Amino acid sequence: MTQKPYKLVQIDEVRWEIPRTGKMRVPGLIYTDARTLPDIEKDESADQVYNVAQLPGIVGRSLAMPDVHWGYGFPIGGVAAFDEHEGVVSPGGVGYDINCGVRIALTGLNKESLYPRIRPLIDSFFAKVPSGVGSRGGIRLNKSELSKVLKAGAAWAVSQGMGEESDLDRIEAGGALQGADPSVVSDRAFERGKDQLGTLGSGNHFLEIGFIEKIFDEDTAAQWGIVQDQVTVMVHSGSRGLGYQVCDDFLARMVKSVAAEGIELPDRQLACTRLHTPLAREYLGAMAAAANFAFANRQILMHLARTTWEKSLGISPRELQFRLLYDVCHNVAKFEMHTLNGQKRRVMVHRKGATRAFPKNHPELSEVYRSTGQPVLIPGDMGRASYILAGQEGAMNETFGSACHGAGRILSRHEALRQTKGRSIERELQDQNVYPRWVGRKTLREEFPHAYKDVSIVVDVVQRAGLARKVARIRPMGVVKG
Repeated sequence: MTQKPYKLVQIDEVRWEIPRTGKMRVPGLIYTDARTLPDIEKDESADQVYNVAQLPGIVGRSLAMPDVHWGYGFPIGGVAAFDEHEGVVSPGGVGYDINCGVRIALTGLNKESLYPRIRPLIDSFFAKVPSGVGSRGGIRLNKSELSKVLKAGAAWAVSQGMGEESDLDRIEAGGALQGADPSVVSDRAFERGKDQLGTLGSGNHFLEIGFIEKIFDEDTAAQWGIVQDQVTVMVHSGSRGLGYQVCDDFLARMVKSVAAEGIELPDRQLACTRLHTPLAREYLGAMAAAANFAFANRQILMHLARTTWEKSLGISPRELQFRLLYDVCHNVAKFEMHTLNGQKRRVMVHRKGATRAFPKNHPELSEVYRSTGQPVLIPGDMGRASYILAGQEGAMNETFGSACHGAGRILSRHEALRQTKGRSIERELQDQNVYPRWVGRKTLREEFPHAYKDVSIVVDVVQRAGLARKVARIRPMGVVKG
């Protein structure tokens, strides 16, 4: 085994530091414990934390959440912030699926009333919600109309009758990033996205029905309208082919610009550009446009879920009481204000596989969540659990207001297929009272529960570190996988 150029030093039970060495500009910090550390040591994610710490203008620390695993350039589960004057923006710090994110809705139903009807409901979702690689939806827009989506985000869907105006107070950034510029989005990206609104996509994307299995914070749950055994709906999807193409387009340009800007990289996948350049402005405008596509996409998907539910089970809106809890992205880069060494500074925060976790009284939160902190939505796997957390002050002090984004993959798709050879994952899930529908011959095997870390352990580390607190745990009942 090749000698690492750094050492992992344990600070406490949930923090491991990579002390500043070599060309690192800041230390690295990984949130983990004895249960998840071996998974991190098996892949190259800690190497990537080390590499990110060498980028120009990085401030604070190069960070990794407990669900961290190897990714393109930056680790998935990574957080890094850069000074607005001396720093950079890197597409690898956002990822190919720009604004991949999670949305949870609450209902007025309880698990006992729904369990006998979960199969026809999931079958209806599978029939009505387009999913899978290259899936196409029922919304087809020309370039002019799609440009409106890229500017307005979720508000565009609301204006078309898909949701309520009040939903926008329950979405990160109000459902639209400022500064979106459709004019810098390539024709190829427009072409790929023009008929993908209202589609799940593939891989780990899903639509899931679950129920509140346990409440940890009674006061916060009550304020958010969460009750024991309540049925929930969760959507995990992003910007589809449009976002992928935006990332691809700008990575190609930044690979060429790095040398001209005099930026030395430890890994070419960290291709970036300084924040003051026209290229940075173009990327941020295109990235915000793709992020707004994703916000609109999840708004439409949730509308499809609600209307399909009402029609397939023959129940009224009054009985269903379908309402959005929150929508949060976990692949994004944004300018935010943070305190460093006692001074407020405007920095470019990259969250790649990391969720914003702002605490109570944060000025960017809507009044709905100002007194509690924002909901932090953490999906797990198909067979175990997902969590609703609330942002804590510790996240502002240590992680630029960030927490984990999920369980974190530990098996490659190839290894998952090897380990599940000869097994019926469908039957195993049904034995756990989870009814699945899926697209693709290998999808269930590639996404079987133990391809991921145990999300309960990941969330436990986040809570012990003071980044977010547990509010409720969701148990899956049925899932549609892309």
